[in-house]
Amino acid sequence: MDKVLIANRGEIALRILRACKELGIKTVAVHSTADRNLKHVLLADESICIGNASATESYLNIPRIIAAAEVTNSIAIHPGYGFLAENADFADAVEKSGFIFIGPKADTINLMGDKVSAINAMKKAGVPCVPGSDGPLTDDAERNKAIAKRIGYPIIVKAAGGGGGRGMRVVRSEAELIKSIETTQAEAGAAFGNSVVYMEKFLENPRHVEIQVLADGQGNAIHLGERDCSMQRRHQKVVEEAPAPGISEQMRNKIGDRCRKACIEIGYRGAGTFEFLYENGEFYFIEMNTRIQVEHPVSEMITGVDLVKEQLRIAAGQPLSIDQSQIQIRGHAIECRINAEDPNSFIPSPGKIEMFHPPGGLGVRWDSHIYAGYTVPPYYDSMIGKLITYGESRDEAIARMRHALDELVVDGIKTNIPLQQRIMADENFYAGGTNIHYLEKKLGLS
Repeated sequence: MDKVLIANRGEIALRILRACKELGIKTVAVHSTADRNLKHVLLADESICIGNASATESYLNIPRIIAAAEVTNSIAIHPGYGFLAENADFADAVEKSGFIFIGPKADTINLMGDKVSAINAMKKAGVPCVPGSDGPLTDDAERNKAIAKRIGYPIIVKAAGGGGGRGMRVVRSEAELIKSIETTQAEAGAAFGNSVVYMEKFLENPRHVEIQVLADGQGNAIHLGERDCSMQRRHQKVVEEAPAPGISEQMRNKIGDRCRKACIEIGYRGAGTFEFLYENGEFYFIEMNTRIQVEHPVSEMITGVDLVKEQLRIAAGQPLSIDQSQIQIRGHAIECRINAEDPNSFIPSPGKIEMFHPPGGLGVRWDSHIYAGYTVPPYYDSMIGKLITYGESRDEAIARMRHALDELVVDGIKTNIPLQQRIMADENFYAGGTNIHYLEKKLGLS
């Protein structure tokens, strides 16, 4: 595999480019008209414009991306995260066009992309799941009431094709149930083109803990420990860390081994993440992300494994370069997402970066595509970088993050750096183990 087309933008595109260069792989950057001056576009061996600023005309346009791969004689396509990364039709089109898709097979993406089939597959593989309807809800009101009664209120109605916090509704009594199901079905049909919904027990104060996995599709799979992603706003992660506070090595190995075995059972290929709600010492599977995650650097920092390089090797048909016995969790890592947005109202703040100074020092990593003079466009996600710190202990990682945030300068636009500084100074965050509702309550949003 000597040439990879990077079907994404921003920091993840630059991250992929760096991994390719280290492996001696040539790179092709596709970009919209708004992204001509992106860092990875300037550094790639080749670049090609695939459309106007709108994502639907560029980064979400499957025919244009495949055409770009054809005219540049690319061998493989890396989707990054977001955009088409978990689109089974894209994965299928890539491989049917004769290219390598750097990720799972289309049928695996379909299996894990539908929440109902994913839960059923995980139950079969022995991965613990939230008590629920064990399948789609029907129009039988009495049956739905009986299921809810068996599970116990409160319950949550979820869209099978949902994601990103959309397509879900909490129900606390039988009186609300039928109307809530009907409303969620209608919203799911409109938003996702799939009106199928299911029901689960609603956990009141869980943490969000996820397991990073790698599998080569040849019967080998490993896990790289867990991450805590509980610091969230509107179901969007703000801070991530690894390992998760309060998770013992025994617990990690138990749940990690189940995820590893599930990968083998479903024939998984590539990097992936099992997401769980964690409450009262129990893990409950909620979904699997069949791609590289935004927060993958914290797992890299505590294991020393380059996840993107492993993705590239697996896609080239190589077996995993490491086995589970070689994975050792050392130290602690924290990631703060840096967004171009008002730190109080969270309104996006696109514009020209007048001055930029990245932080440095031992144990500090800055993953970003921005530079002084770069203009943040208004068309895409507001994340402009990820600040990651590593320490021998969690206390040391937090201390380094505090100093790194103080050093980081991004002038000309508003950013959420002040919010991240507040979080790092928060005594409950410092203690560890805050739940997924904590940040919104702290900010007065719930």
